[in-house]
Amino acid sequence: MNRDLRIARYGAVLTFALAGLMVGTMTVRIPALTDKLGLSESEVGTVLLAWGLGALVSMQSMRRVMARAGSRTVLRVGGPLTALSLVAVALMPNLPTLLAASAVFGMAFGLFDIAMNAQGSTVERAHGRPLMNGMHAGWCVGAMAAGATGSVSIALGLSFTANLVLVSLISLPVLSVLGRAYLPDAPAPEATAGPRRRMPPVVYLLGALAFFAFMVEGVVADWNGLYMRDTLGAPEALAALGYPIFEAGMLIGRLTGDRLRSRFGVRGMLTVAGLATAVFFGVVLAAPVPAVALAAVFFVGLGVATISPMTLSLAGTATSTPGPAIAQAGAMGYAGLLLGPVAIGFLSDATSLRTALGLAVVLGLLIAVAARLLPREEPTVIIPLRPAGEKQPLAA
Repeated sequence: MNRDLRIARYGAVLTFALAGLMVGTMTVRIPALTDKLGLSESEVGTVLLAWGLGALVSMQSMRRVMARAGSRTVLRVGGPLTALSLVAVALMPNLPTLLAASAVFGMAFGLFDIAMNAQGSTVERAHGRPLMNGMHAGWCVGAMAAGATGSVSIALGLSFTANLVLVSLISLPVLSVLGRAYLPDAPAPEATAGPRRRMPPVVYLLGALAFFAFMVEGVVADWNGLYMRDTLGAPEALAALGYPIFEAGMLIGRLTGDRLRSRFGVRGMLTVAGLATAVFFGVVLAAPVPAVALAAVFFVGLGVATISPMTLSLAGTATSTPGPAIAQAGAMGYAGLLLGPVAIGFLSDATSLRTALGLAVVLGLLIAVAARLLPREEPTVIIPLRPAGEKQPLAA
C-alpha cells in the first residue's frame, strides 16, 4: 500500500476520533451544565437548538464550498476552529452568552464534520474498498474516551468548564498537525462549465435515512444522561456511562460494518439496523432499573451504528466527486440531529421524558421502511483514485 494512502487513512480515523472526543465531552457533561447555570429541560433544548442551527447553517453552504475548496482545505480550518469554539462554550457564564457560543461551536463543527466525511470518502475511493464504517469507529473511540474521562472528571470534582477546556487544549495542536495527512479531492470532470447539476434522487433518500439515524444518535447523546439520572434514579457518574456504553456498541458495529456491507449489502443491513434500534430502545424505556437500561443502550448503539456511515459513503459514490453529495446528505442528516433532541426537550415538558423518548422507537421503524426504497444495487461502485506514480488499483 502506498505510504501516503496509509497515512491519510490513519489521519482520517484520528480526525474522527478527535471530533467524537470534543462533541462527546460536551454531551456527557450536559447534566453538569444544567447545574452550573440552573437550566430547565426546555432551556437545555434551546441550547442544543442553537448548536444544531449553527451546524445546519454552515452545512447548507457547504456544497459550493466543498466543490471549490475541497475537503483538505476546509478540514485544516474547521478542525482548529471547532476546538477553539468549544473553549468559548466552556467559559460562558449565563444562558444568553451560552446560546451564542453554542451557535458558533455548531457552525465550526458543521464545517469540520462535512469536510471530515468528504475526506473519508476520498480516502475510501483511493483505497478502492469500503472504509467509512471503520473511520466512523474512530468517532466512537473518541466519544467513549469522552464518556470515560467525563466520569473520572465528575468523580474528581472537575467542573464542566475545566473538563471542556482541557479537551480543547489537547485537540487543537493534534488537529493542526493532522492537516498534513489529508488527501486532495479528485478533480470534478463536470465542474468546467454549465449550470450547477442537481443531485441524483438517491442522494435525497440517503439524506432522509441519515436524518432518522442522526435523530436517534442525538436523542441518546443529549438526553440519555438526564433520563438515567432523573427518571431511573442513577447517580450522575453512573448516568454518564450511558453514552460511552452506547458508543461501545456503535464501535463494535462499525468495526465489523464494512465486512458485513460487502457480504450482505446495504438494504438488508439498514432494514435490520432500523428494527434493532426500535426494539432495543423500547427495552431502554421499559427498563425498571438503570442496569437494564444501560445494557439495552449498548444494543441500540450496535443497531444504529452503521446507518449514518453507509448513507454518507453511498452519497459519496453517487456522483463523480464526494464533497457536494456528502454535504447535501450530511446537511439533511444533521437537521435530524438538530430536531431530535430539541423535540425531546419540548415533548418532555408537555408529557414526561420517558414518553418523549419513545420518538426513537418510531425513528427506528422509519429507517427499516425507508431502507426498502433503496436500489437493490449500490448507486455506483467505489472508484479508486490513482495516486501519483501508481497504477490504478482494483476495487475490492
